[in-house]
Amino acid sequence: MQTSRAPLLPEPARRFAAWCVVLLLAAGVAAVFIWLCVVFKTAVTPVLLAILGAALLGPLYRRLLQMKVRKGLAAALTVLSIVVVVGGAAYIVAVALVETGDQIISSLRQAATDIAKHLGAAGTSLDDLAKNAKTLLEKFGGTAASGVISGLSVVGEMLATAVLALLLIFFFLKDSDRAAGALRSLVPRSTGDLVEAMARRAFEAVEGFMRGTTFVAFVDALLIGIGLVILDVPGAIGLAALVFVTAYIPYLGAFFSGAVAVLVALADRGFVIALWVFGIVLAVQAIEGNVLQPLVQSRTVQMHPAAVMLAITAGASVAGVLGMLLAVPLTAAATGILGVLRARYGAPPEPADEP
Repeated sequence: MQTSRAPLLPEPARRFAAWCVVLLLAAGVAAVFIWLCVVFKTAVTPVLLAILGAALLGPLYRRLLQMKVRKGLAAALTVLSIVVVVGGAAYIVAVALVETGDQIISSLRQAATDIAKHLGAAGTSLDDLAKNAKTLLEKFGGTAASGVISGLSVVGEMLATAVLALLLIFFFLKDSDRAAGALRSLVPRSTGDLVEAMARRAFEAVEGFMRGTTFVAFVDALLIGIGLVILDVPGAIGLAALVFVTAYIPYLGAFFSGAVAVLVALADRGFVIALWVFGIVLAVQAIEGNVLQPLVQSRTVQMHPAAVMLAITAGASVAGVLGMLLAVPLTAAATGILGVLRARYGAPPEPADEP
């Protein structure tokens, strides 16, 4: 006579244990992948930057192809255009920051001193922070550069990374039509369609982020810059350039650049002008959040603000400022991939009850 044995654990406990095993395996794979990226960051960084550049320049490259320009020449012209545009923008930003940098720093120091006077002993740390800003920045820069290959300077590494990224952008654009075939050749034939769909969705998310963020950053910098010029805030061009650069870090970038603009206005123009600057920054951010983002940004990069903040924090802990810049597009790409997997393997919808 056979007797049925009762399971050692009830069904909910077994399901919980199975999910724990799956999550641990996924976390282990993700940790190993991140560790490999950090170890090989000298090669991984140009690849990621090249993907972002190819996503941003894809429309221009396709437009040149529609004009019957050969692939190699079209890719070369596209890369040359980004060199001219980015180089010119960097020159303008550098000149603006150099010309107004001392004025901005002195204004921030004066603002810290004024705040310290009003706060008394509790505000002395602000004055100390302003006086020792250069030392703090040098220490931070030394910490960020500690992982650079021995014998190479930071400037040399940045130039090498930029050159390699430009070359990769050229090849990514020129051979973009072969990307699907290359992916299919690396995976089993049965999963070729799924891998291609995930890759396309991820690239669409990155492309939407780059184009939308660039346009939004330009509009933010233009509007805030016009407001600062009208209010006669010192260093308006440099502050507008700071707004454009920091706009690629969602939420945190706007908070940082807006705080700097308000402090500069407070130091040189007084409390009333600082309130006007604060109102302009809030108005521009409201226009961005309620008008520009829904109209410009692709739906593939619409993520909850909490997810964006967590992604930026994780990216900063892994790769510093570069990680903060890459965190959101990579998270958008991962979200697009999960959307494809959910659509492919998700539970089918329940049939509607018949009357």
